[in-house]
Amino acid sequence: MELILLEKVQKLGDLGDKVNVKPGYGRNYLVPAGKAIPATKANLAEFEARREELEKAAMAKLSTAEERVTAMDGFEIVLVANASEEGKLYGSIGPREISDAVSERGLELNKSEVIMGEGPIRYTGEHEVLVHLHADVEAHIKVTVNPEQ
Repeated sequence: MELILLEKVQKLGDLGDKVNVKPGYGRNYLVPAGKAIPATKANLAEFEARREELEKAAMAKLSTAEERVTAMDGFEIVLVANASEEGKLYGSIGPREISDAVSERGLELNKSEVIMGEGPIRYTGEHEVLVHLHADVEAHIKVTVNPEQ
């Protein structure tokens, strides 16, 4: 399936690129999310007419993400969870709990922006969590998990 990207998509392409993707990825994710449109002659002409507007919107998203990453520089959160004496949690801490804790501290963060490559946190202690704010902007947050008393 050939698509025209309306914004930068990580590991796929930049704004205005024509890309070939599997039909399910294009039909179920890229097109409904507004990240791409089918590469027809009419859509190509419409894209070229709107290119400047889309580039301004992309630059605005990038600058917003860069402002957010400077606010998150050195950001730390402390979570309290029920744990055994050995430090193993009864349950786990995932992206939702982390995004909620960051939002409570005044910084807006969606759970989809929290990347936990090694899976949810299952032990007490300090953990480094990746926050993906934009295709080009990432930050790290220090999460400390303490056991309940």
